[in-house]
Amino acid sequence: MTLGPGESPGFQLWHATLRWQRDIAAALSPLGLTHVQFVLLACTWWLNSQGEHPNQLTLARQAGTDVKMTSQVLRTLETKGLVEREVDAADTRAKRLRVTALGAELAPKAIAAVDKADAEFFRPVDVQQAVTMLARLAAPEN
Repeated sequence: MTLGPGESPGFQLWHATLRWQRDIAAALSPLGLTHVQFVLLACTWWLNSQGEHPNQLTLARQAGTDVKMTSQVLRTLETKGLVEREVDAADTRAKRLRVTALGAELAPKAIAAVDKADAEFFRPVDVQQAVTMLARLAAPEN
């Protein structure tokens, strides 16, 4: 039996994701960041705060992004003065990433804006249950 759109979990997830993406884009727009720029800046900032200077591959894995796209977005973040890419002395093909002072100032503001948008978006549901469900759905098959 075919489900109607209102009964399809995939269709509902699609619409929820679109609404959430619009909310995040609106929260980040005043800060001059796209959603993917935010994710890569925030992940770099967080990894740096843990004492790591990741290469682009490590960052892409952390963020769940495509490696080529990650490289392109990092170039934009570098142009904006938010991230520095330095050649890795151990592997000259790799670039180590570090947020600049400007990036370290912007990242927590952007994280706070996204956290606020998330809190508003997920207010109608139990957040812990939503996180648990989404983590299960995002987990790779064993």
